[in-house]
Amino acid sequence: MTVTIIPIADHEQYSVNGHLVHKDSSERWYSRTALSDTELKAFKRYEKIVINNPAFKKHTKATYKD
Repeated sequence: MTVTIIPIADHEQYSVNGHLVHKDSSERWYSRTALSDTELKAFKRYEKIVINNPAFKKHTKATYKD
């Protein structure tokens, strides 16, 4: 399965295979639709490598293959 993550608003909203993922009021990531285990794993990896990395000034589109 291929997972594509597209930043909509850095540090706030991302599209994960068409699912909108955003931060809720308690600063946790939230999606109204259920993500598959593969999508969730890919987003956690993206968060660790890109979102939490201060070296990235602008977040990029990423594709993960399982």
